[in-house]
Amino acid sequence: MSFLIDVPWLYANGRALGRLEDERAARVLGAATIAGFYSVSIPLYLNRPWTRPIWRACRARSGRDWMLNSGVLKVDDDRAGARTHAAAAAILATYPFWLWLGHRHQRR
Repeated sequence: MSFLIDVPWLYANGRALGRLEDERAARVLGAATIAGFYSVSIPLYLNRPWTRPIWRACRARSGRDWMLNSGVLKVDDDRAGARTHAAAAAILATYPFWLWLGHRHQRR
């Protein structure tokens, strides 16, 4: 997962959940989706050792490099400071919104 990919992916997942007839099932699956994203994205950003196979498969130098740059940008993840960490936390905080937005758009 990466910040550049997660938002459209969450939106697409929300659209898929919006197609479900059972709203309760959609809520449960939505919560599981957010939990899945958080359980991988946060450890990637924190460079947890178990995430190494993920970021290596993505040809990144680290989990944080993958989360910030996604092989596209040139943010110096080694020098990430308080501002970068705050921005990352803010982006992560929006994840439920993107899932909800996709669900809402599908239901309209």
